[in-house]
Amino acid sequence: FMTQVKSGDTVAIHYTGTLLDGSTFDSSEGREPLEFVVGSGQIIPGLDVALPGMEVGDNKVVKIGSDDAYGPLNPEMRQAVPREGIPADIPLEVGTQLQMQTPDGQAMPVMVVEVDDATVTLDANHPLAGKDLQFDIELVKIA
Repeated sequence: FMTQVKSGDTVAIHYTGTLLDGSTFDSSEGREPLEFVVGSGQIIPGLDVALPGMEVGDNKVVKIGSDDAYGPLNPEMRQAVPREGIPADIPLEVGTQLQMQTPDGQAMPVMVVEVDDATVTLDANHPLAGKDLQFDIELVKIA
């Protein structure tokens, strides 16, 4: 009798996350497995719902649409700011990750997506927002 995962269990998984073009964006390879409580919202919804019923040693490939992953791209999370508002020592290449402070003092990662002479466009969307994902997961243990 093998134990099957149910909501509320603490599990550990090895995983490789890929975009639909096959490029890997995250993997637990060479690291400790990812441990979390199933159904608690600690991971993206599409993974949470894939785990119940799995047994230790099971492998599964899960395709997850963007709505059940990091959500749709929110155009309001993109903002053009005047260049002079950004300290001179901050690199402004497209693709640079910066930390901004929100008004309540939270650190918020943003990415430089456009630069011209007057403005810098920053995008606070999660880098995987709006993207459909695929995860190869292996259930390592149920705690």
